[in-house]
Amino acid sequence: MALWHADTTLGDVDAVVIPGGFSYGDYLRAGAISRFAPLMSKIIDAANSDARLPVLGICNGFQILTESHLLPGSMIKNDHLKFMCRDQILRVENNTTAWTGDYAAGQEITVPLKNQDGQYIADEKTLDDLEAEGRVVFRYVGWNPNGSRRDIAGIANAAGNVVGLMPHPEHAVEAGFGPEDGSGTEGLGFFTSVLNKIVGDNK
Repeated sequence: MALWHADTTLGDVDAVVIPGGFSYGDYLRAGAISRFAPLMSKIIDAANSDARLPVLGICNGFQILTESHLLPGSMIKNDHLKFMCRDQILRVENNTTAWTGDYAAGQEITVPLKNQDGQYIADEKTLDDLEAEGRVVFRYVGWNPNGSRRDIAGIANAAGNVVGLMPHPEHAVEAGFGPEDGSGTEGLGFFTSVLNKIVGDNK
């Protein structure tokens, strides 16, 4: 089911994916204007409700989640000040979220990375808290492509239903169309994980 930024209801959805791309107003600060879309207030309420709606933010979606304070920290321009497009190895640091249950802790996956404002930053206390609480979900392996603090590629909220990451797992879900290294389908686990979570919760 497709949702539009101006919608005022989530309808009958079981999860929400906020995709990547360049949203309106990114020239001011990535995700800063999109955070005020009417639909975002509904997503924020649903994510924070007792039902804990699963929400995944990818790339620009991650930026929107930080701007809306569903996730801490912020995104700024890559430390090399250039757009980056490459296949990137990630290590799964937390496989207990709604979006990572089908991965093994410590598993390494390869998914495409495409960003310009991909450098994750936060103050040292926030970073220490994320580490201590197991809320760093993904970390860059081999090379930090954008200068993100502590090689962080993705994080979760305390409940584990909201996850944001800079790389693009949705571009690694079909053999022959994903990264050449590995199976090319190593992003598929995000979506099977949330489906299994939803099915399990509804039993």
